[in-house]
Amino acid sequence: MRDRYLLAVDCGTQSLRAMIFAVNGEMAARVKECYAPCVSSGPGRAEQDPDIYWHSLKTACRKLKQTAPQFFDNIAGIGVTTLRNTLVNLDRQGKVLRPAITWMDQRRADPQTGNSSWLRLGYKVPVLGDILKENHALGKCNWIMQHQPEIWEHTHKYVQVSGFLNHRLTGVFADALASQIGYLPFDYKRHCWAQKRFNLARILFPVPMEKLPRLVLAGEIIGRVSQAASDATGIAPGIPVIACGSDKGCETLGAGVAGPDMVNLSFGTTATVQTVSNRYFETLPLLPPYPSPMPGYYNPEVEILRGFWMISWFKDQFAHKEVAEADALGVPPEQLLDQCLERTSPGAMGLMVQPYWGPGLASPGAKGAMIGFGDVHDRNHVYRAVIEGLAFALLEGREKIEKKSRIRVKKAVVSGGASQSGQICQIAADIFNLPMIRGNTHETSGLGAAMITATGVGIYPDIAAAARHMIQTETVFDPDPAHAALYRQLYDRVYKKMYPALSPLYAQIRKITGYPG
Repeated sequence: MRDRYLLAVDCGTQSLRAMIFAVNGEMAARVKECYAPCVSSGPGRAEQDPDIYWHSLKTACRKLKQTAPQFFDNIAGIGVTTLRNTLVNLDRQGKVLRPAITWMDQRRADPQTGNSSWLRLGYKVPVLGDILKENHALGKCNWIMQHQPEIWEHTHKYVQVSGFLNHRLTGVFADALASQIGYLPFDYKRHCWAQKRFNLARILFPVPMEKLPRLVLAGEIIGRVSQAASDATGIAPGIPVIACGSDKGCETLGAGVAGPDMVNLSFGTTATVQTVSNRYFETLPLLPPYPSPMPGYYNPEVEILRGFWMISWFKDQFAHKEVAEADALGVPPEQLLDQCLERTSPGAMGLMVQPYWGPGLASPGAKGAMIGFGDVHDRNHVYRAVIEGLAFALLEGREKIEKKSRIRVKKAVVSGGASQSGQICQIAADIFNLPMIRGNTHETSGLGAAMITATGVGIYPDIAAAARHMIQTETVFDPDPAHAALYRQLYDRVYKKMYPALSPLYAQIRKITGYPG
């Protein structure tokens, strides 16, 4: 068993990582392929050519085969985890019909076009009608049906990026059940495609059943690497491809979150606070808990769209020097950006950020804001305020989860790229006033996929056993009581009041400028 390895593919918004894990959870090799997160065809639009994901997977695998053949040639199974709510239109041969509309895209379908009589009736109900209209408008399948009907007509399968990559590897139109997160006719309570004609998800997102992939439980075999995929990637033909789950779900699993008294803070492109529960509950009205890679379980979550993407924004706008130095040293830029945090104190001298660079589900009209500027502030304070604002937003999410679950969170785990920064982890510990646990790898999404894959190929009897053998704690960041007290005041007396105060102004900005439209 010691000579068997697991290949985990984690395809994110800005990069794809191909990682080889040993059966004890240690990472044996890793290749990262970066790409632009999206291409914009207009204000608020964000698309990506899906073949970029496949090309990155092929390139990463070939590099692993060249640099780590002793591991690559002993792969027992493959697990794919990807970004969410980014869907691909494929024809019968698996050819891409149009660029994928990514989760960052803000275009909206016409909520009055092609709706059922039941939906039109629901629109008339106060509050509920607004929620229904918003969800229907955000369904990119609806936009394609309305604006590109010829593409929709020729679409054989409408799949997540994970379903696209699984098909490229196996030739099978199937995907992990736990990857179905987005505006789709998916029954989040029963964990299956919505079957009933009058199911709300099927009415809101009327994708015909025949256009949807076959769903496979996490830990089960989707298919095996085809000869064509073997020729493209270097992976031996016949290797099993195991169903895993979404990147955030695998991340929560790989972080070791085992119940609702524990949360995973994902410091990724989308920042999230997520837990696991065997009970269905909605953190926001009509926002269901997502399917967990643990079959039968749920992942209640609150997300901040374009969360730690804001670090990329900061690097592009203000940190060219640190990025160049980090590249020369071969270290993550966040490591050098820690100096910005070291030069400043908690509270950023009163500079506060509302991190809505991308609007959220509960605040679709929101925009980002910085308040409290004075002549003392420089880019170091801006960076700290961005990090603190994201942590405040995650704290707000934790409180929503606690309110709905009726269980107090006692422990938190940090994961994702930004968790490589000890300073960011410490700020999160202080703002949450909880110990922050960081594992021995920040690639917890890949680790979660490797754990599921290890179960699927029979190395461990179940995912719980895989977790016991493969998760290793590295560091615990304990909160500083004085910093925690200061942050609590800023959170209660300033941060929580920012959105109610600024929301009317956001609405006027959108009305006057039309952005985002």
